Amino acid sequence: MRVSILTREYPPFIYGGAGVHVGQLVPQLRKFTDSVDVQCMGAEREGATAHAEDWPEGANAAIRTIGADVSMAAAIPEVDVIHGHTWYVAFAGLLASVYQDKPLVVTAHSLEPDRPWKVEQLGGGYHVSSWAEKTAYEHASAVIAVSEAMVPAIRNAYPNVDPARIHVVKNGIDPEEFKPDHDTDVIEGLGVDLSKPIVTFVGRITRQKGLIHLVRAAQDFDPDTQVLLLAGAPDTPEIAAEFDKAFADLNATRSGVTWVQEMLPRSSVRQVLTHSTVFACPSIYEPLGIVNLEAMACELPVVASAVGGIPEVVVDGETGLLVPYDPAKEKDAAFIENFEKTFAEKINTITRDPELAERMGKAGRERCIAEFSWEKIAQETVGVYEAAIRTHEESKKK
Repeated sequence: MRVSILTREYPPFIYGGAGVHVGQLVPQLRKFTDSVDVQCMGAEREGATAHAEDWPEGANAAIRTIGADVSMAAAIPEVDVIHGHTWYVAFAGLLASVYQDKPLVVTAHSLEPDRPWKVEQLGGGYHVSSWAEKTAYEHASAVIAVSEAMVPAIRNAYPNVDPARIHVVKNGIDPEEFKPDHDTDVIEGLGVDLSKPIVTFVGRITRQKGLIHLVRAAQDFDPDTQVLLLAGAPDTPEIAAEFDKAFADLNATRSGVTWVQEMLPRSSVRQVLTHSTVFACPSIYEPLGIVNLEAMACELPVVASAVGGIPEVVVDGETGLLVPYDPAKEKDAAFIENFEKTFAEKINTITRDPELAERMGKAGRERCIAEFSWEKIAQETVGVYEAAIRTHEESKKK
């Protein structure tokens, strides 16, 4: 079986969960297929064919992505299955599938209809991204959901997708890459006090990741608890202004707050997670959440919002604690205030009890090893490819 993987991100240039997913999946797929071609976007790199998002010059970013998609579709060799990851490559997958008359598989890392805040980020391009994703999903011979929670989300967003074409293959973790690292050079270099509790966040400053809620919740953390944010630049000026104010307010009321804006190497993140007390994931939307698996693999307990696929990763009371969140109430000030206060209470529960933190951390790593190996995920993905080929051939007979 010959496979082409289409992705915007590919190592070493990755910034989100989809990039991590593809970077881990490709080497494992090579064990179970005849060949794996990789098409990505951005700078040239080893192991992939890269396409620049620079045409048409001066156009909206989403339009330039479509331009790169055309280049990508033209570069795909003859294969048996085309597998696209995220809306960025949806049009490339669609075009190549039709041109080569081969099945398209798409993985639902997220869904554009469930991320309306991207209007701020993409402007008119949001209509383009939504159209590209919808069209690819409805054409695809198979849709992979990265959690059970994504199945009803896909059916709700795209009711024209045949439910029989939706398959669940969860995200994974490499427990050899993410494992406890007891060196201290990186964590000490960040200026934190290893004798005091550390609450760590890793992620982008977007509406989706809910970092603003964590910063507000931190006002109610115990006084000796430190806050360590590994968070890159905000998506939009509006988000930047909101976050900057909340961060300044937090800094004015407590010490031990550190914001690391540059993206650290994954090996450095691993050490930070190892020496943290609890990982905070206040996402308001999360199909699964690889970042939680990374924390758990480093024996770190997690406090997370109970949205999307997070409850399929974090077992409440066993590997961490979950906080209920209702996306429909995001404009309800009283609900949001209660969510943030509850989040702080859950954090304090763990930071006050080192034995509980250690027990949850070890249980988390055990769960990662037992349930989320990339080799298992690759085998399941190949099974989806086989189903997609059958579906595609059957559809041609009708």
